[in-house]
Amino acid sequence: MNQQLWQDIRIPTDTEDLAWEVLHENSKASRYNPITPPEVVRARMNELLETLSFDQYPSIPLPTSFTPMQLSLTEAITNRTTARSMQPCLLTLENIATLFHYAYGINRSNQETVFPRPFRMVPSGGALYPLELFFHNAQGGELSAGLYHYNPLKHALSFLRYGDDSRHLSQAMVQGNLALDASMMIFITAMFERSTFKYGDRGYRFTCIEAGHVAQNINLVCTAMGLGCVNIGGYYDRQIDSLLGLDGLIQSTIYMIAIGQTGEDTATVTSDV
Repeated sequence: MNQQLWQDIRIPTDTEDLAWEVLHENSKASRYNPITPPEVVRARMNELLETLSFDQYPSIPLPTSFTPMQLSLTEAITNRTTARSMQPCLLTLENIATLFHYAYGINRSNQETVFPRPFRMVPSGGALYPLELFFHNAQGGELSAGLYHYNPLKHALSFLRYGDDSRHLSQAMVQGNLALDASMMIFITAMFERSTFKYGDRGYRFTCIEAGHVAQNINLVCTAMGLGCVNIGGYYDRQIDSLLGLDGLIQSTIYMIAIGQTGEDTATVTSDV
């Protein structure tokens, strides 16, 4: 993102108007707020991409079989924790398919219904699904090291860039060791206009809430698969967005999750566990 552009937008730190207060007040709902007519919403939804396609990049279909969970839902919720130590491990394509399907995949096609789009694994304001999921794979295995995007409509990956960028990622984070210890770094990014065209400033709130739903799904699936994960808010936004090729305004990273193996033993998580 152009430095002058974000400096023009940013509220100065020496002002009495705190950014969070301005955002919270502007995003409050009122009975007198105009309501976007349904036909306008449908027309705009048809104009906006449901998900980024990356058709010009190599596509990798994901398996439709999923890694069996070692824990019940109750056990996964109870045992979810932030991994205090983590080591790289090799994740299979089935592991990756499991993580992303339950994070943000399709759970209802909505064909022959009144709903214009499929539903996914998380609640979304207006079923607009403004998020896009990218990940950096550092360990190779069934996937080459590099940057990937998850397409929930195709249940497939787009291979965007080859190479291990762990060190560059570590320099863009407050706790840089997380990027070096993790097997996978997930980036939850937002296409804000998918929500704000209908809900205005409140759509920004909805987008951030949705990212929390996705992150919790990832946490629970990791726990049930015997993986460790760390939710990350301590990163330098413009550096991360630059590494992902995002402009930082129309689309920006709003959450990150590091995934790896907990404990002393480096292992491969398989469907036989």
